[in-house]
Amino acid sequence: MPANHHAEHVGSLLRPPELLRAREARERGELGGEELAKLEDDAALAAIELQREAGIEIFTDGEVRRATWMAGLLESLGGVVPAEAPSSAWFRDDGTMPPPEETAFQMVAANAKLTQKAHLTAVEADFMARHAPGQFKITMMSASMGTLLWRPDLSQAVYPTPGDMMRDLVALRIKEIEGLLQRGVTWIQLDSLSYNFVIDPDFRARMFGPDAPSPEVLLDATVSMDTEQVRAAKAAIPDVTVGMHICRGNNRSAWMSKGGYEPVAERLFGGVPVDRFLLEYDTERAGGFEPLRFVPQGTTVVLGLVSSKVPRLESQDDLRRRIDEAAKYVPLENLAISPQCGFASTARGNLLTVDEERRKLELVVDTAQKVWG
Repeated sequence: MPANHHAEHVGSLLRPPELLRAREARERGELGGEELAKLEDDAALAAIELQREAGIEIFTDGEVRRATWMAGLLESLGGVVPAEAPSSAWFRDDGTMPPPEETAFQMVAANAKLTQKAHLTAVEADFMARHAPGQFKITMMSASMGTLLWRPDLSQAVYPTPGDMMRDLVALRIKEIEGLLQRGVTWIQLDSLSYNFVIDPDFRARMFGPDAPSPEVLLDATVSMDTEQVRAAKAAIPDVTVGMHICRGNNRSAWMSKGGYEPVAERLFGGVPVDRFLLEYDTERAGGFEPLRFVPQGTTVVLGLVSSKVPRLESQDDLRRRIDEAAKYVPLENLAISPQCGFASTARGNLLTVDEERRKLELVVDTAQKVWG
């Protein structure tokens, strides 16, 4: 296990406008794959440099090759067809709701046996191994998010139940993790938002409708799948660092669920054997720090105290006060600070500029230096 890093960021960074235009041109058939790949490489190099300038020491490629953070399901799997996304609602902190077309993205559903069609994380890992100036991590969607892929009308013929499909998906995700470790990756982050189905009853009802599974069933399944993936990584390489990120949704500066960690805390923190939990804590929507009492000794909690959704820079005094509050439940040396989520969970990104994004990362680093030295 490497020395504890006290400043981190979740993963995604704002895409350059020229890359977004190139993606659109590629979809229209006006740009070749090699030309797009070159622009993606350039954007990843710029993302690495921005992190270096800000003082971040755990690098990502900014997730610039992905259309959304869900690329592990939506762009990498075979055996799926386009499907309408589950109905949800997105909210901004000013009380407004963004237009549906601004937050829409293409969903898929399983209609055949799932396969690994593309090895997107392997491309990212090979690039980072060549270009990262220090420790890097690969972010990937936890298989537990795959429940969204099962639709009765499309999936039932090949997978009679969601559980049948999830067994295949977990196996694919474990194989992907093992492949990354064989490539020399030493730090993996699972993005696992399924806990929000338990945390927020309204969100669960919106996403699953009247046939929603019980919170107990959802929590059991999510903890089980996440634990299986983490244990597989640790079995392959015992000293690999595994983090898990949980937020309340992040799309064009909007969120989709709310609630504190208490309903999941004992099972999640006490049961899923990650090294680092990266937790949203930038607003009252995420509740208080009391659920952190279930975090095992030696596990790091990365407090997502800085908002990636709004340009306003947080008060460092407020950040330090909140770190002190969290230290009542987790020893200070096992705490760290980050933004609550990435800056571009979807390609169009949140409503702030690259300079504002850089200042947010600089604030994270400066606060960590003042608190931990």
